[in-house]
Amino acid sequence: MKKTPVFLESLVTNMLRLRAICPFSWRVFQFRPISCEPLIIQMNKCTDEEQMFGFIERNKAILSEKQVGCAFDMLWKLQKQKTSLLKNAEYVRDHPQFLTLHNLATNKFKLMNDDTLVNVLYVTQQILSFLLRFAGEAHDPLVEALVTEAWRRLERFDIKLLSEFSSCLADQHLYFSPLMGKIADIVHRNLETTQDLSSLSVLMVNISSLISRHFQQQLVNKTELLFDTIDSSEVNVAKSIAKFLRNVRYRYQPLLERCNNVFLSNVDHLDLDSISKILSVYKFLQFNSFEFIIMAKKKLTEMIPLCNHPASFVKLFVALGPIAGPEEKKQLKSTMLLMSEDLTGEQALAVLGAMGDMESRNSCLIKRVTSVLHKHLDGYKPLELLKITQELTFLHFQRKEFFAKLRELLLSYLKNSFIPTEVSVLVRAISLLPSPHLDEVGISRIEAVLPQCDLNNLSSFATSVLRWIQHDHMYLDNMTAKQLKLLQKLDHYGRQRLQHSNSLDLLRKELKSLKGNTFPESLLEEMIATLQHFMDDINYINVGEIASFISSTDYLSTLLLDRIASVAVQQIEKIHPFTIPAIIRPFSVLNYDPPQRDEFLGTCVQHLNSYLGILDPFILVFLGFSLATLEYFPEDLLKAIFNIKFLARLDSQLESIGGMDGTQQQIFKMLAEVLGGINCVKASVLTPYYHKVDFECILDKRKKPLPYGSHNIALGQLPEMPWESNIEIVGSRLPPGAERIALEFLDSKALCRNIPHMKGKSAMKKRHLEILGYRVIQISQFEWNSMALSTKDARMDYLRECIFGEVKSCL
Repeated sequence: MKKTPVFLESLVTNMLRLRAICPFSWRVFQFRPISCEPLIIQMNKCTDEEQMFGFIERNKAILSEKQVGCAFDMLWKLQKQKTSLLKNAEYVRDHPQFLTLHNLATNKFKLMNDDTLVNVLYVTQQILSFLLRFAGEAHDPLVEALVTEAWRRLERFDIKLLSEFSSCLADQHLYFSPLMGKIADIVHRNLETTQDLSSLSVLMVNISSLISRHFQQQLVNKTELLFDTIDSSEVNVAKSIAKFLRNVRYRYQPLLERCNNVFLSNVDHLDLDSISKILSVYKFLQFNSFEFIIMAKKKLTEMIPLCNHPASFVKLFVALGPIAGPEEKKQLKSTMLLMSEDLTGEQALAVLGAMGDMESRNSCLIKRVTSVLHKHLDGYKPLELLKITQELTFLHFQRKEFFAKLRELLLSYLKNSFIPTEVSVLVRAISLLPSPHLDEVGISRIEAVLPQCDLNNLSSFATSVLRWIQHDHMYLDNMTAKQLKLLQKLDHYGRQRLQHSNSLDLLRKELKSLKGNTFPESLLEEMIATLQHFMDDINYINVGEIASFISSTDYLSTLLLDRIASVAVQQIEKIHPFTIPAIIRPFSVLNYDPPQRDEFLGTCVQHLNSYLGILDPFILVFLGFSLATLEYFPEDLLKAIFNIKFLARLDSQLESIGGMDGTQQQIFKMLAEVLGGINCVKASVLTPYYHKVDFECILDKRKKPLPYGSHNIALGQLPEMPWESNIEIVGSRLPPGAERIALEFLDSKALCRNIPHMKGKSAMKKRHLEILGYRVIQISQFEWNSMALSTKDARMDYLRECIFGEVKSCL
C-alpha cells in the first residue's frame, strides 16, 4: 500500500479545519462548478416546461442565484409561447419543481445582483398574475420579499432598472404607495442628467398619479428635449408618452403630434392592441388625427375576418365601431350578435360603451348585451355602474326589471360609501334612472361628504339634485324642501371652496375635469370672480386652458378676455402655435372684440401661419369658423382651407343636419295661422352657406304672404340639396317689392349666460342670411317664454308684429 504524500495529508487537514471554521461557506461553495456556463446552456436547450422542471430537479442542489434567475426567465419564455396562458399558469404553479425553484429563489434572493433580482420579480409576477387575477389569491411571499429587498437597494438602481422595477409595482397596482413615491423622488432628483427616454417614459406613466403640476411640466419639457434622440420606430416610447399625457389629463398638442408621427410611420406594424390603446388615448384627450384614423380604420377592417375569439373581437368592435362605415358597422354588429352569449361581464360593458359611441340602437344586440350585464351586475364597481346607466339611457333602453336591480344596487353602494368621488358617481347614476327619486338616507349621505368635495363633485351633485326636483313634483312637498335645502348647502360649500382658493395652479387642476356649461348658475359668477382675482397669474403656460374653460361657460367676462388677449400679444413667442385656436375661441363664442382686436388677431394668426399645412382638418376649419364669427379673414388661412387637397381630406368628415324640436313645431303651427296656411311657411330650409333657417316666408310689397305651392318641404324634413330646383332661391326673381323673411328661434345656448348678449355663431349666421337677402327675425327663448307671452293670443300678436311690423329683431 502506497503511503499518502505528506503535502496531500496537509491539504486535507487544512480543508477539514476550514470546514469546521466556516461550515456556511463550505455549503455554499463545495459543489459549485467552476463555470456556470454549461448549466445555462442546458437550460436554453429546454423546449418545454417538463424538460425545464426535469433540469431543476437534477440540479437543485448546485444552482447558483444567477442560474435560478435564468431558470425563471426560461420558464416565462416557454409560458409566453402557450395559447392558453391561464391553463398553463395553473400547470406551472402546481408543479412540485416550480415550488422547488420558488424556494431556491426565496433562499438566495439576497445574493442576487440587482438585475437578476428585478428580473426574477418581474417573471414571478407574470407567471402568477393570471392565477392571482382569476383565482383571487393573496400576494406571493417571494414577490413581497423581492420587493422589500429592491426597496433597500433602490438608490443604487440605474434608470433602466428603476423603470423595470416601477413596472413591477404598477402590475401590483401600487401607484400610490410610499415606494412609488420614493421612485418619483429619485426621478425628480436625477431628471437633469437623464438621457434615456425609453426608460424615462415608462417611469413617467408609473409615477403619474403622484407628481405635482410643476414636476409634470418638467417631465414634458425633458421629453421634448429627448424626443429626437429616439429612433422613429420606437412605437412603445411614443405610446408611453401618450399614455402619460392621458394620465395627467394634459392635452399637450406638440408632444401628441410628435407621437402621432411615430404611429403614422409605423402603422403597418401596429397590432390590434396598440391601435386600440392609441385610439382610446386620442378620444380621452380629444386629439384629432384624421390621417391616423383613416389608416387605423383600413387596418382594423382587414382584421374583421381574423378575429374569431370573443376577447379579440370585442377589442376590435370597440376600436373600429365608432370610426367604421355603414357596411363595416353592420358586419361588426352581426358578428357580435353571434358571440354575445360568450361575453364576460367586462367585455359586455366594453361593447355597450362602443354601441353608445356608434349611436347604435340595434334592439337585438342591446337585449343580448344587457342580458350579460344583468348576470354580472353585482360584480361591477360604482364607476362601471354609472357607465352602464349612461349608455342605456342614451340608447333608450327600457326594461323595468333591469333598472329596478340597478337602482337597488346603486342605493346599497351609496349607503356604505364615504368617499366623495364615489358618492358623486353613485348619485349621478341614480339621477339618470327612469325614476331618479332619492330618499332621506341618500340625501344624508351627500350632506356627510360635502366638506371634502371638490368643485367637480359639487357640480355633479347640483346637476343631480336639479333632476330630482324636476321629477319629484309627484312626491310630498317636504322632500322637495329638503332637496332645495341641499342645493343651498351645495352652493355654500362651492362658494367656500372658491373663496379659499389661493393658487391658480390648484384651481386649474379642478377646472380640467369641470364642464363650464354644466357648472351651477349660482356658482358661475363666483368662479369668474375667482379667476379675475388670479388674473395676473395668467401667462403663456396656462392661457390656453383658461381660454378653453371660459369658452365652455358661455359667461362673458370682458376683464378675463382682455387679459387673455394681452398675454397672447405680449408672450406670443412662448406660446405654442397649436394653442392659438383655443385662445381665439372664447372671443368667437362670446362675440367679443378686445380693445386691441386687430393686433391680437393679427399676432395670433401670424404665429400660426407656418403651421397651417400640418394642422388637423377639424382644427383648421374651426379656426376659420372662429375668425369668421369675428369678421376676420386672413388670406393665408383662406388659401389653406379653400384648397382642393385640403377639401378632399375634409370631405368625409361632414356631418348631417338634424330636424326640429317641440317648441319649433309649436311656432310652425302658429306661423301657419298668422300667414294664412301651411303653404305660406317653410320649415328647416338650407341656405347656400349651409345654415339651416328654422322658418321662412315671403311677403309681397303690400306685406301679404305668398304661398310656395305644392312643393313645400314637410315638417322637420330637409331637401336633398341645399336649394332644390323647384324652390325659389335667393337671387332668383321675386315679385317687385317682395322680401324673403328668415325667422330664427334662439334657445339659451345662443346667448351668454350672464347677460342677454348674442354669441358669435348666431351673430355670424344673421350676417350671412342678410347677405343672402333675408330680413332676419330672431326670437329669444326668454322672450317667448316670458309672462308677457304666456298665452297663445299674446304669442300670435307678437309674431304678427315681428313679421308685418317694422321690427327687425325681437330680442
